[in-house]
Amino acid sequence: MLLVPNLRISEAAGLLGVSDDTVRRWVEQGRLPAVQEGGRMAVEGAELAAFAQRLAESPEPGTTAAASARNRMRGIVTRVLKDGVMAQVEMQAGPFRVVSLMSREAADELGLEPGVVAVASIKSTHVVVEIPEG
Repeated sequence: MLLVPNLRISEAAGLLGVSDDTVRRWVEQGRLPAVQEGGRMAVEGAELAAFAQRLAESPEPGTTAAASARNRMRGIVTRVLKDGVMAQVEMQAGPFRVVSLMSREAADELGLEPGVVAVASIKSTHVVVEIPEG
């Protein structure tokens, strides 16, 4: 049985896709509970999971009000490759690289190019969940 870990501030920041300073600010504001562990601040894994869920449930202004896809990741377009019919769009959403294949027409209509902020909505009936070693 795995134990739910306490995570260093830098680890929590990496999992949330924000800076260490942002996590520290949330702790100082009382939005995210922290514990002292060996003279350092840490966040309990279960607390971080609940906080991440609250963040995901309160969409940022200008986002879609409702959708059937539950997995939404805001990020920045890093690369767009187009041919005559199709486009491959790559995004960086926090620590995650997301790649989408779509019609060239859709990519053109959305104005997708490197530097554009976009939201990747992912709906899948097959998702693999892994536990990293270490």
